[in-house]
Amino acid sequence: MASDKGVVHIIDDDDALRESLVFLLRTAGIEGKGYASAKAFLDALPDLSLSCVITDVRMPDMSGIDLLRRLKELKIAAPVIVVTGHGDVALAVEAMKIGAVDFLEKPFDDEVLLASVEAALRQRGGQAKRDSERADIESRLAGLSPRERDVLGGLVAGRANKQIAFDLGISPRTVEIYRANLMNKMQAGSLSDLVRMALVVGILGSE
Repeated sequence: MASDKGVVHIIDDDDALRESLVFLLRTAGIEGKGYASAKAFLDALPDLSLSCVITDVRMPDMSGIDLLRRLKELKIAAPVIVVTGHGDVALAVEAMKIGAVDFLEKPFDDEVLLASVEAALRQRGGQAKRDSERADIESRLAGLSPRERDVLGGLVAGRANKQIAFDLGISPRTVEIYRANLMNKMQAGSLSDLVRMALVVGILGSE
């Protein structure tokens, strides 16, 4: 099945459980890689392609909660699913507050785990797409001249060409020229396209 789903990294000190999860994912067409400890996972982290992480909460040396905090410090955006023992709901809630996308109580049904992983992978795919779009827009922004950026700010703030011209001390005709240039550089087919791009990268205009 789909090998483009990426790799799901499973961290659990229970060898049997870890291996069974790798096998389960493989049957669903998802590549899984296991680690006996959070430290082993972190040691391998620089060379990993992260699509999703499944981690037990209670582990020796470094807990799943500590791992979540470490991933947050490292600004690792991969979705994390935590696995807890019965009665560890408080830990699961803490994990969710730190950033886990889901938690599963042992023993859990195979289909429940697969559904959780699929949801996490879809979320990751959506985030990757948004990150790519943002980088593309920022690249186009970098090609604008300072004056074109000034005009962009006015447009996004909802100002008419005449108001932008007044604010910048230039003629309305010159604003039109800058506007046409920046629309071309930003590859915007309409003002609404331009506004949407500006929102994606956080340019809101000033009042």
